[in-house]
Amino acid sequence: MDSTYLINTLWVLVAAILVFFMQAGFALLEAGLTRPKNTINILAKNVLDFGFAIAAYAAVGFGLMYGTSNGFSGTDLFFFPFDGYQVDGLDPKIFYFFQLVFAGATATIVSGAMAERTKFKAYLFYSVIISLVIYPIVGHWIWGGGWLSSIGFMDFAGSTAVHSTGAWAALAGAIVVGPRLGKYTKDGKARAIPAGNIFFAALGMFILWLGWYGFNPGSELGFDEVTIHTIITTTMAAGGGMLASIFVTWTRYGKPDLSMVLNGVLGGLVAVTAGCAFFTPWVSFLVGILGGVLVVFSVEFIDKKLKVDDPVGAISVHGTCGALGTLLIGLFASVNTENMGLFYGGGVQQLGIQAIGVVAVFGWTFATSLLMFKIIKHTVGLRVSKEEEIKGLDITEHGAEAYPDFVTQEREY
Repeated sequence: MDSTYLINTLWVLVAAILVFFMQAGFALLEAGLTRPKNTINILAKNVLDFGFAIAAYAAVGFGLMYGTSNGFSGTDLFFFPFDGYQVDGLDPKIFYFFQLVFAGATATIVSGAMAERTKFKAYLFYSVIISLVIYPIVGHWIWGGGWLSSIGFMDFAGSTAVHSTGAWAALAGAIVVGPRLGKYTKDGKARAIPAGNIFFAALGMFILWLGWYGFNPGSELGFDEVTIHTIITTTMAAGGGMLASIFVTWTRYGKPDLSMVLNGVLGGLVAVTAGCAFFTPWVSFLVGILGGVLVVFSVEFIDKKLKVDDPVGAISVHGTCGALGTLLIGLFASVNTENMGLFYGGGVQQLGIQAIGVVAVFGWTFATSLLMFKIIKHTVGLRVSKEEEIKGLDITEHGAEAYPDFVTQEREY
């Protein structure tokens, strides 16, 4: 083994571990932005979805994503076929591990949007299906030699492949399961349900930000100047998202809303993920600003206009900001690529290709997820009873409480 092979393999292993640690970030963020009576339920979902991802992605998902392409999906490489699989400059087992943690992250996005009213056994079913089929098909289109990659679609680290896929599945699930009790008044006005532990949420955001230094730089699948470049662009976008969301919430609400600022940082990170290798640092800062602004208005629109109850803002952070960042490649791509954006002399062709990809992934993911959740609803059941929701999913689904010495008053519904 030469030194380059060893360095690349070691770096991608470290990056994969960082992405795996994002599961802890998701768990804390989601537990913090929901109510204490549902903490165990949220944590259990974040623990188990990765376990199901390990089994589903190893058995079928990896093959569908990276097997021999027919344009739509892979057709081989099922059940650990590493003896005949090669990755340039990288141990194929480490490549698999890196892709596995991405699959786990995609499935985790869904849990937050459907929190506080979804049956635990229903979650187990859809977590498997996302890692088994829905995400791997999208991944094949974009990264595995499928039809989107053949037309020149660009998504370096997964604004669309990972984040929007998880978000559009979450959107379908939140629609089918319906809003939490008490979320909307009889005349349809949205009511705020305060976060249960903002400390958890803030810590979760910082862990996710840390994990992004594996998510984006690791997607180079080696350690070189592009890896270093993406570290800087990732940082700039997070800063832009943070500052923009503070400014917007302070001017719009009269106070800086910390929970929205946390999502502003994540929105900036999601937005830059597609183009982190193709944007300059200052463009990345602008992309983060746009993500931080968009996430505020997207949360309001989904909550108040569409009346889709998303307790943690996952659809806005990962869906709308993911779509935004993917489209901005068509405007601002200028480094590490021959496909320049419109503002760098590339014309509108790349922007059109990016739009095709965004629409296609939305169509596939939303349609298949909607069908999946409808089937689950009419078979094993999707939503807990009113009585169970009022008491909390911790005690009714798990027979335990995260805070046994902490008494909460039940609201009237």
